[in-house]
Amino acid sequence: MRLLNKDLRLQDVTLMYLTVLATLVVILVASYQVDPAASPSRGVSTPTSTSTPVQLPYHMPLDPRGHLQLSWNISYPLQELYLEVRCSEMKHGLILGMSDRGELTNADLVVLWDDGHQSYFGDAWSDSQGRVSLDTQQDYQLMDTRQTPEGFSLLFKRPFSTCDPRDYIIEEGTVHLIYGVLDQPIHSLQQLNLSQIETGVQRALLLRPDTPSPSLPLDVQTLEVRTPDVTIPTQETTYWCHIFQLPPNMPKNHIVMYESVVTPGNEAIVHHMEVFECSPEMSTVPQYSGSCDSKMKPASLNYCRHVLAAWAMGAESFYYPPDAGLPLGGPGSSRFLRLEVHYHNPLLLSGRKDNSGVRLYHTPSLRRYDAGIMELGLVYTPVMAIPPREQNFQLTGFCTSKCTQTALPPGGINIFASQLHTHLAGRGVRTVLVRGGRELKVIQEDKHFSTHYQIIRMLRKMVTVLPGDVLLTKCTYNTEDRSQPTVGGFGIMEEMCVNYVHYYPRTQLELCKSNVDPGYLQKYFSFINRFQGGDACSCAQTSVTDQFSSLSWDSFSGEVLNSLYNTAPISMACNQSSAKLFPGDWERQELPVVTSQLQRPRYPCEGGKMPSQSSEPTVVQPDGDGGV
Repeated sequence: MRLLNKDLRLQDVTLMYLTVLATLVVILVASYQVDPAASPSRGVSTPTSTSTPVQLPYHMPLDPRGHLQLSWNISYPLQELYLEVRCSEMKHGLILGMSDRGELTNADLVVLWDDGHQSYFGDAWSDSQGRVSLDTQQDYQLMDTRQTPEGFSLLFKRPFSTCDPRDYIIEEGTVHLIYGVLDQPIHSLQQLNLSQIETGVQRALLLRPDTPSPSLPLDVQTLEVRTPDVTIPTQETTYWCHIFQLPPNMPKNHIVMYESVVTPGNEAIVHHMEVFECSPEMSTVPQYSGSCDSKMKPASLNYCRHVLAAWAMGAESFYYPPDAGLPLGGPGSSRFLRLEVHYHNPLLLSGRKDNSGVRLYHTPSLRRYDAGIMELGLVYTPVMAIPPREQNFQLTGFCTSKCTQTALPPGGINIFASQLHTHLAGRGVRTVLVRGGRELKVIQEDKHFSTHYQIIRMLRKMVTVLPGDVLLTKCTYNTEDRSQPTVGGFGIMEEMCVNYVHYYPRTQLELCKSNVDPGYLQKYFSFINRFQGGDACSCAQTSVTDQFSSLSWDSFSGEVLNSLYNTAPISMACNQSSAKLFPGDWERQELPVVTSQLQRPRYPCEGGKMPSQSSEPTVVQPDGDGGV
């Protein structure tokens, strides 16, 4: 059989060859078209636009004017973070970085810059003077650049951990983001010093739970707790308090979700908001709308401390588990709520009106379980103190096995969210579940905690606490800038160590907290006073705060106090919702024993040799949409 026509043989062969070649090219290209949200890619020399759009569900403004916007998404299987920075007025580049507390020094940076002719993208770091250098290991991968009528966008990704000592480890908890815009070209990145450009700091929870949000019931209703057209004060920081009254005779409902309602135009000024329920024992609460720090604020507002909702800039809507809701209204609850709004106005903008607040979604169709809120950590008492000039001083509050055995139902409780809390000296908070002497699960940890960023945080996985379990809450403090000891208490210059855990089913256990036994603390004062050549104190005549202040603080007195807190018996506050202790002896309890601590999970970069990284910046090529 003849397969080829003699006249067309060369033409057909050429056509067949080109067809086969084109098919092979398509197959090869298709095999390398990787979804950037589902597959790792490290080290690039030139950027390309992504073939598949990356979904970026989380958003927040970076600067007070809202000219810089951050969007992001998370891949837990790949341990990678995808970030997009949008700039409405791009000049000659921008900077986004992460550091321990938002410092410009010793920061992990990603930089886009130009030298007047060519644009570059690179992984960089700053030294102790704020001078910027290109990192020898380029771990930020540029994925896309675009110029649109709305501004310039920069899309890139990075692993949670790179095993590069100059890179920040992205973990659950607060991340202090630093940002800046370059106003002029720079011929070399080494010319850049962060102290010489306009920069700012923003805080965010970059790692979020990846569980889908449950659907809302059909009969859900909304209640908006908002400020009444407040004129934002022309000062950097304002805490505004407003009393809100529930409808009269409101029957018991369940809060099943809440979200922020921020006045358009004020998204970069409304920093965070909280809604508190007042004590049910107060039959009336004075109507008040004004500064929380004002001397005109009624003292009774201090009894509105039961948290119902908490939102911070960048937070998403908060959903309760499908079978639980937080009680609102009905017998045993208060008709009065206190809204607290933190305005952050560093540009001192004047004349801004605001009626931001929180929208509560509630239903009269009660769910199977009431959700509850329990306080873990330390009792608010001056017997727990931090010495001055300490870099990392730790205090631990205990919820003992005796208390959980007494107060929890046989099936235990399920913790699904928590809100960490300290005052200004707090640097880190960690709550861990202990069972049989072994650390079993970290409930919540924030190694970079800031009192200026308080939010109710959903857990990625619910944690079940059984009768007989122990809950340890450890707080880390820094008092290097203080010359006097910092005692526990309610004042902002005093300290707290608290985790408000959200759980179900609700029990009568409202506080499970501890403090050192006061008698053992008096032994400490007597010992240190004798050691320092003074007289033993007369405890009946001198307050604990004054006794702490009278000591001469040095490394020895601080180390002995730390040893006391880690060995002395404790007093337990195993309190019912009525504020009364559960029956039992709660004084001079032995400290729980922990025989085994959890090991930190390994990151992918620690599992073996990683692909070699480029040490050069990425040259930014123009894209088809007019990008840089």
